[in-house]
Amino acid sequence: MHLDDASKAIIEQLQQDGRRSYSAIAKVVGLSEAAVRQRVQRLTESGVMQVVAVTDPVQLGFGRQAMIGIRAQGPLEPVADALGELSEVDYVVITAGSFDLLVEVVCENDDHLLELLSQRIRAIEGVVATETFMYLSLRKQTYSWGVR
Repeated sequence: MHLDDASKAIIEQLQQDGRRSYSAIAKVVGLSEAAVRQRVQRLTESGVMQVVAVTDPVQLGFGRQAMIGIRAQGPLEPVADALGELSEVDYVVITAGSFDLLVEVVCENDDHLLELLSQRIRAIEGVVATETFMYLSLRKQTYSWGVR
């Protein structure tokens, strides 16, 4: 999907504040409120963007976050798809380098993380080895990298 300047401006406005009203966005980008509403609908339906509530997992009772590096054998896509089916997994990427995949997980506590690793992730066909990097302090997380 080709993004014109108006669509990019709408995305930037929503990256700054996902609750910004269509009328406020319309004033900034120079379109009518109805035009902004239609563009936002097209952008979300096409998968270009999502408008979601970003939460703090710790405040919701998920005290353990980690990034897991995974080495796999065979085709990586089925492994990535199986990992993506796990409810604790919020990020899966196939990579180049010492790990074949990186997976971010959000768990209630260390016991939950141990169960997830031992019983479910390592049981996925193709997973050869894992290395877990537990988060000690999240210093920056952003979703407002703009558009090009």
